[in-house]
Amino acid sequence: MRIATFNTELSRKGPGLLLRDILKGGDAQIDAVIALITEAAPDILVLQGIDYDLQAAALHALAYAINQTGPDYPHRFALPPNAGRQTSLDLDGNGKTGEARDAQGYGRFFGAGAMAILSRHPVLTDGVQDYTAMLWRDLPDAALPVTKDGPFPSLAAQQVQRLSSNGHWVVPIAVPDLGTATLLTFHATPPVFDGPEDRNGKRNHDEIMFWDHYLAGKMATPPENGFILLGGANLDPNRGDGLRSAIKTILSHPRLQDPTPDQTTAVFDNIDPLRVDYLLPSTDWRVVATGRAQDPAASRHSLIWVDLDR
Repeated sequence: MRIATFNTELSRKGPGLLLRDILKGGDAQIDAVIALITEAAPDILVLQGIDYDLQAAALHALAYAINQTGPDYPHRFALPPNAGRQTSLDLDGNGKTGEARDAQGYGRFFGAGAMAILSRHPVLTDGVQDYTAMLWRDLPDAALPVTKDGPFPSLAAQQVQRLSSNGHWVVPIAVPDLGTATLLTFHATPPVFDGPEDRNGKRNHDEIMFWDHYLAGKMATPPENGFILLGGANLDPNRGDGLRSAIKTILSHPRLQDPTPDQTTAVFDNIDPLRVDYLLPSTDWRVVATGRAQDPAASRHSLIWVDLDR
């Protein structure tokens, strides 16, 4: 089984525009994204940076476009995200409401730059666990931001602020000959674009640490085996901004293995290459091979993949 994660950065400036661009064809970025997916040809592909819509029209259109030259993904999965889910409160503390950063997760419209899964194999929807609505304050040992004036940006904001900037999903997939492969997936906020209160840094930390608590059984009974933690952590263990203890905790977790410890996954302007995307199988998987596909015309992020067997 080849499994991959890829932050496509396909999000557009408004709802429906990604669907429009996929359908009309000839978009250089979309073509480059499709070429990378075709090159890697994973059996299961977790996407970030793809706009959500209620009927998954953009996701279906992308899967059809991929299948013109590459693999067929008859099974497609997405859930409503926190990205662009507006609140009536000032969530970033700038004294204004109704802006992209006043949504539960950053987004200029609902569903902007969200998550999705494409799979050759059936998604076991009855077994899905969705923690997207979990409040940040309900996470054990939550690192909620405070200033000398109290909770930041306000107590009212912290009473409604969700933990996930996009979502935290547990998604089982039925894989022939291998049994159930359970995806633990998320896309955390970047630990930047804030002030001295370090709101985004602390939220990024806690979005990552969610999985440490989950695997400890603090949310539900975690799978005993056959799982893979993957997605966008937006945190390098050694370089760049952020509270690195969170990702180091996950990378050293006794139930996980790290098959690509020295692999960078993203290149941003004026910054050395960083490792911000992760694919960490549980220790009972046998890692057969690893790799990545990259093209700056597609995304600043690489598509990273791992071949797994029992």
